[in-house]
Amino acid sequence: MRFTLEPGGGSNLIRGYTASEVRIGTHSVAVSCIVTADTLITDWQPQSFAELTAAHCEALLALEPELVLLGTGPVQRFPPAQIRALLAGRGVGLEAMQLGAACRTFNVLVQEGRRVVAGLFLR
Repeated sequence: MRFTLEPGGGSNLIRGYTASEVRIGTHSVAVSCIVTADTLITDWQPQSFAELTAAHCEALLALEPELVLLGTGPVQRFPPAQIRALLAGRGVGLEAMQLGAACRTFNVLVQEGRRVVAGLFLR
């Protein structure tokens, strides 16, 4: 799916996604990644949502978000209780949704100036 939003102020808006890639600004990313309004991390260790652990979430929390979005791939899945407890204990909101929904939600929140971090999984 292609989005038509125009990036403003140098933000990392998600331009589109397919089953094999996410287009963030001018970058085409074919692996799991972390994205904020101004940061793109493509060497994040979990390559699928099933591999995600609380230890992997430290990279998300290091970016000091108010909200973490998890794009769980082609279907919505929910993180284990340990991950939910970790984020709640740090006062960080958590939403898990299908990849496309996470991409759209990320763009809206970035454009609202929110401190959102998205962990995006293709699988």
